[in-house]
Amino acid sequence: MKLKKAMGCLMVCALSMSLLAGCGSNETSGKDKDQIVIGAAMPVFDDKWLSYLYDGIKEYDSQHDDVEVTMVDAKNDAGKQMSQVETLIAQGVDAILINPVETDAVEPMVDAANEADIPVVVVNRMPGEDVMEKIYAYVGSESLEAGTIQMEKVAELLGGKGNVAIMNGTLGQESVVKRTKGNKDVLKKYPDMKIVREQTADYQRSQGMTVMENWIQAGDKIDAVVANNDEMAIGAIMALEESGKRGDIIVAGIDGTMDALEYVKQGKLNVSAFQDAYGQGKGAIETAMKAVKGEKLDNNFINIPFELVTQENVDEYIKKWEK
Repeated sequence: MKLKKAMGCLMVCALSMSLLAGCGSNETSGKDKDQIVIGAAMPVFDDKWLSYLYDGIKEYDSQHDDVEVTMVDAKNDAGKQMSQVETLIAQGVDAILINPVETDAVEPMVDAANEADIPVVVVNRMPGEDVMEKIYAYVGSESLEAGTIQMEKVAELLGGKGNVAIMNGTLGQESVVKRTKGNKDVLKKYPDMKIVREQTADYQRSQGMTVMENWIQAGDKIDAVVANNDEMAIGAIMALEESGKRGDIIVAGIDGTMDALEYVKQGKLNVSAFQDAYGQGKGAIETAMKAVKGEKLDNNFINIPFELVTQENVDEYIKKWEK
């Protein structure tokens, strides 16, 4: 009897271990053992330009049954984004895309993912060199280039003379630092051009309008408004038009959004620099897939170049958004 009882216990234990092993296998493989799960930690959903970047990611997701994207909104809160990345890591995603709320705050997220052996692709907002060494790749555009070609065109339109007001985006972001640096590097070559105003409008149209209204009330002579993005530039245009002060003031933006291109076509926005948001989103998830598959890259900076947009060539960029 004792032998039979012992044998029975062994059989129950073996069966239990088999069931546990089976359950463990199902948990680690997700809904489908062949499905790749990509976590996408995005800074804010309520942003016109970034919505095109998200479209590039979502379309790839919808076209590939073996890929599932979990996209989260940090609501422009770096602390919240860190928590979301930690959750994605705990969920065991295969790779993580990060568009940082603040590039200075992305390193702990990358470190946490690295500790879990999860590859990271940063998109759109370039981190510092120390972080670049820790990630699989950065997919985006060189913001310094954007600020440079933007201000070079403004200088040309002004004939190398005039007062310039610069609208900065959200402070602390790599794009703001580099776009503004590109602007100022160009101005060093033009002694008859000077900066009379510089202020953040947080990349928002409404704040761009408010800042421009304040500048108008201050009474400074401004010949050109150079904004770190199109949304702030459009806000500035709205304020200038409502006050009847537009005149010959040059207004320049960056990104080449559909709204901005319509303003360029109408002659209201003089300059933009097209940044391919959809291309960045698509490139980011394609690169994440390469990371999951263990492919080696020759260069982990995948550049999507900026292109200057004026009224003369705006139609070709409108066609890009209509595809």
